Amino acid sequence: MERSEGSSRHRRSRVRPLLGGAVAVVAAGALAVTGLATSAQAADVNVAKNAGFESGLANWTCSGGSGTTVSSPVHGGTSALKATSAGQDNAKCTQTVAVKPNSTYALSSWVQGGYAYLGASGTGTTDVSTWTPGSTSWTQLRTSFTTGPSTTSVTVYTHGWYGQAAYFADDVQVTGPDGGGGTDPEPSVPGSPAGLTVGATTTSSIALSWNAVSGATGYTVYRNGTKATTSTGTSATVTGLAADTAYQFAVSATNAAGESVKSATVSGRTAKATDPGGPTTSVPKHAVTGYWQNFNNGATVQKLSDVPANYDIIAVSFADATATPGAVTFNLDSAGLNGYTVAQFKADIKAKQAAGKNVIISVGGEKGSVAVNSDASATAFADSVYALIQEYGFNGVDIDLENGLNSTYMTKALRSLSSKAGSGLVITMAPQTIDMQSTSGEYFKTALNIKDILTVVNMQYYNSGSMLGCDGKVYSQGSVDFLTALACIQLEGGLAPSQVGLGVPASTRGAGSGYVAPSVVNAALDCLTKGTSCGSFKPSRTYPALRGAMTWSTNWDATAGNAWSNAVGPHVHGLP
Repeated sequence: MERSEGSSRHRRSRVRPLLGGAVAVVAAGALAVTGLATSAQAADVNVAKNAGFESGLANWTCSGGSGTTVSSPVHGGTSALKATSAGQDNAKCTQTVAVKPNSTYALSSWVQGGYAYLGASGTGTTDVSTWTPGSTSWTQLRTSFTTGPSTTSVTVYTHGWYGQAAYFADDVQVTGPDGGGGTDPEPSVPGSPAGLTVGATTTSSIALSWNAVSGATGYTVYRNGTKATTSTGTSATVTGLAADTAYQFAVSATNAAGESVKSATVSGRTAKATDPGGPTTSVPKHAVTGYWQNFNNGATVQKLSDVPANYDIIAVSFADATATPGAVTFNLDSAGLNGYTVAQFKADIKAKQAAGKNVIISVGGEKGSVAVNSDASATAFADSVYALIQEYGFNGVDIDLENGLNSTYMTKALRSLSSKAGSGLVITMAPQTIDMQSTSGEYFKTALNIKDILTVVNMQYYNSGSMLGCDGKVYSQGSVDFLTALACIQLEGGLAPSQVGLGVPASTRGAGSGYVAPSVVNAALDCLTKGTSCGSFKPSRTYPALRGAMTWSTNWDATAGNAWSNAVGPHVHGLP
């Protein structure tokens, strides 16, 4: 949002092959050995040499020069194997390991990329293998084998598949009795996991995810200091929780050497039993949001009491950054607002709430510089916003950070704030159009991460230039198609219709570009909710639960005689 008039921030913007009988044979082999897996004994060692490929391809032989070592991606350490199939070569990399007769060995490896196989031959009993059709993240292949009465060496191998993408392998383990060949050095205790984040919640469960730790073979999740569950990957869902209850979570990394220090804790709150899918707020089904200016930039100066009743959510603009990273405060500009006092301001908040309105504090704006990019700053953000909620009685917070947003830490901050404030917290967001073009964007990821506690995303459909719609076509701002085709990206990208609003300027003076008449806003609302009044773009379905519209600002609206709210407000409230 803009603090000054006329400022423009124009920003621009596998078909799986049929592998014939080979797959069936390999899969059957993998199934046949499932029952042979045993737990490694205390005296067992990893008899594989250079198991993490830290010494290049030493101790390994790869067919046809198909293998090399790379520094990324790696599962543990600083190197991993990359092997590429070509022609009739399936990129097989082998190592002969020393084993004891009549012994059982656990065989495993972490793999990524294209089709990847792991196996052992020359066991003296039943040769084994297992496989995966490929993965974009590290996946562990595991099997086991038993040696024959005279077997002292076994060949372990990895390979890919003909015509498929290169595969990566790392941290091979052949764990069992030392066959006389010794072992690589024992693994060290892994580091503490970072990036612990709360995901989707229900009335009885909370999903968690975190970053991978080099050398870790598993993870332990703690709830309120007590072990809750374990995982071999970087995510887990804790179940059996009470509804509408806050919990503290931490995670540690483990391997054969021991357990790491626990991660920083995060807070998560289960959904209410009466509302398992989303937040409980006083926001009406269809709502109008308006930004109220805590400064004088030439628009009509207002008290909160001057804001028309057509506005359901009033976003006080803006909170101010402090010297503490992530922390914010609020300073009422009494001088610029004709002597408006803090006492009057607080009384007006209560009066608006008594009339069924929500007053929230907006963080950011065009010139805002609040950075939430670490655990400490996420905590500072949550604590400081909650302090403002307690001091002024705000119903929630609006995220309008136009100078960068980190989804990992903003998610942590908002979940922590939600656990403090409760399920009635109103959370809105006002990203720019470029921020919501893809679900891989930080703003979009944040919105999806907090979908269960998010109220509405009012994207700014202005100051952006042309953008892609959900049909892949380019649309110019200032048209009904621009509003509907870009809203479609959010509606089909994972947000609920009730979490999508159309953000537009209240007048031609409210933004540098992108103003549309109230009649165009109403046409876009009808197109999205009822399938009528569309332009050249018509959504494939309707979204009757669409939340509504937002404007910058109530002050610019007042400057234009409240023409925007008088036209759009009743239309939003009359939607199906």
